[in-house]
Amino acid sequence: MPTEQDIRTALGNVRYPGFSRDIISFGLVKGIQIEGKNVTIDISVATRDPNIPRLIHEQAMDVLNKVAGIGEVKLNFDIKDPPGAGVTASEKLGKSSIPGVKKVIAIASGKGGVGKSTVASNLAIAMSQSGLRVGLCDCDLYGPSIPHMFGTEERPYQNDEQQIVPIEKYGVQLISMGFLLEDGSPVIVRGPIATRYTQQFLRQVAWDNLDVLILDLPPGTGDIQLTIVQTVSLDGAVIVTTPQEVALIDARKAVGMFQKVNVPILGIIENMSYFLCPSDGQVYHIFGKGGGEHEAKRLGVPLLGQIPIEMHVRECGDEGHPIALEDVEKSASSKVFREIAAKLK
Repeated sequence: MPTEQDIRTALGNVRYPGFSRDIISFGLVKGIQIEGKNVTIDISVATRDPNIPRLIHEQAMDVLNKVAGIGEVKLNFDIKDPPGAGVTASEKLGKSSIPGVKKVIAIASGKGGVGKSTVASNLAIAMSQSGLRVGLCDCDLYGPSIPHMFGTEERPYQNDEQQIVPIEKYGVQLISMGFLLEDGSPVIVRGPIATRYTQQFLRQVAWDNLDVLILDLPPGTGDIQLTIVQTVSLDGAVIVTTPQEVALIDARKAVGMFQKVNVPILGIIENMSYFLCPSDGQVYHIFGKGGGEHEAKRLGVPLLGQIPIEMHVRECGDEGHPIALEDVEKSASSKVFREIAAKLK
């Protein structure tokens, strides 16, 4: 007869559609009952996409029918609305599933190296300069970069309510795994532990009356992304890409991930859009031209902005003084970030 461990091992091969994580490690399997050779499994899914439970059912039946000694298999699905689903914009105004936060926006990309954290940092500052109370949560546990970009090595502390008090710099409230690590210390944790850290950053941080919390997600469509979209009511996601096709391919995967869980795409930001030569004013499209614009049109979402390649952006990031703090007359990138922030308010 099959054992519960046999069943869990088999279900560990069932991926959540569109993601890299399996339904066991994410905790979607709520119960396993075995009577002789027959098995009943309870699975809980938060989605409005009917294809999600169907695909999970197909995968689960395929792997379970290969378990030695198994008889009849019954899968009971508890299908719930994702956080915030069915709530109108007016109903949701001033509300959030994160204490102390009114609005939550995720900054995502399908691949690394497109400047997502640079975009998230500068957008946070630009929105803060527009008069909003802004927080920035660095959800990239394995490669946290926000402390460096904001030029601070402060350590957060715990208040009397056992909450983490975020660091504040340039008017933005910040939390990152980088604030909790010694320099150069790697984060070596498996998916379930990464999930726990992510939930703590979102729900056990003393965010102070934020108008908007920006989530700087890690690249890809893995454990942390699935944790966030399944447990947090997101007001929308912004996709960062570069113009070339190899980046756009992965950007489409990120878009597909959010669409599967009913998170609206607020728009696309094309980073490293062009290089404006400082000596002669000539524009060079180093990574191609028009990729972000074409993708935005294909998806029917706004192209929020095209950020040029400027050496000063890199210099400011390395110095812990993001480019959005610069006067718009001195930096084309600073101007674009402020324009994007105005569109997202």
